[in-house]
Amino acid sequence: MRTTLTIESDVAAKAKEAMRTTGMPFKRLINEALRVGLDVVLAPPKSKPYSTRGRPMGLRRGLSYDNISELLSVSEGENHL
Repeated sequence: MRTTLTIESDVAAKAKEAMRTTGMPFKRLINEALRVGLDVVLAPPKSKPYSTRGRPMGLRRGLSYDNISELLSVSEGENHL
């Protein structure tokens, strides 16, 4: 397929350097780079799931879950909404 691309200057510079280094013709180099890049875009690397470890924190001494309004007033102050 024949098409027209506008290649940004930094990409063109890398392509020219790759042509000098590898000796590949421009057309082949661009096609290889697109194949590799599109494979990465279409199948991104798997990331490992995020997890954290829980840690028992308990309540401060003298507090209880039985009196929620007391817990709120201690943690948020007397003027909580």
